[in-house]
Amino acid sequence: MANVVRAALVQATWTGDTESMVAKHEEHAREAARRGARIIGFQEVFNAPYFCQVQEPEHYRWAEPVPDGPTVRRMRDLARETGMVIVVPVFEVEQSGFYYNTAAVIDADGSYLGKYRKHHIPQVKGFWEKYYFKPGNLGWPVFDTAAGKVGVYICYDRHFPEGWRQLGLNGAQLVYNPSATHRGLSAYLWRLEQPAAAVANEYFVAAINRVGREEYGDNDFYGTSYFVDPRGRFVGDVADDQGEELLVRDLDFDLIEEVRQQWAFYRDRRPDAYEGLVQP
Repeated sequence: MANVVRAALVQATWTGDTESMVAKHEEHAREAARRGARIIGFQEVFNAPYFCQVQEPEHYRWAEPVPDGPTVRRMRDLARETGMVIVVPVFEVEQSGFYYNTAAVIDADGSYLGKYRKHHIPQVKGFWEKYYFKPGNLGWPVFDTAAGKVGVYICYDRHFPEGWRQLGLNGAQLVYNPSATHRGLSAYLWRLEQPAAAVANEYFVAAINRVGREEYGDNDFYGTSYFVDPRGRFVGDVADDQGEELLVRDLDFDLIEEVRQQWAFYRDRRPDAYEGLVQP
């Protein structure tokens, strides 16, 4: 019998406040559960606007602790209600002055499994993230969930192949890549990089992008979220580039082993020859 996991993602427009944004995602999750999904992931800092379009201290107000902040606690209740694994990207405050771009991973029974902190922090026009976030310091964890082995790589991380590979070496079957990227910067890379990463590392990728314009800048987030398989093929249609959308797709995890046997990329790695990659 095929090892098929029904997975979901949400690309959403900003509502204007955290309460309605979280409530909207709860309804998307409930709909995904009604459609049989076992896991769902949300976009980068899903419960807030993409405030990194500007550098203003007022936006530290969006930060909260993980896992003890209100959003993650609420998502744990939602996981218990729906029986789904949930990938929850938020702005994390660890202690005064220590802020991270983080995703919590919650199992289908509501238990908190851990978190990933974004490693690569951009500082370019419209993406002033170093103003807010410290670089991640928790490595590349892979979480053993009710839906399989799940990793997270956040937005700008996707341009760096090393983390994709580490997630594969750590056993990932599905990697969620919550993002906030706009048309004028790297749209042509969006349908290239994550499929290439899925092929190179032989697992599934869920690529999630925001959609629409928000009040803090000119970024036009273009959606087109998707799932891609280990052969680099889109699983079903890519989401719309203008509007909010919930995607639910069946992922055949047996394909991972099939591809790894056929292409044997992990067998033919040469870590003994890669020392120069980690020299500053």
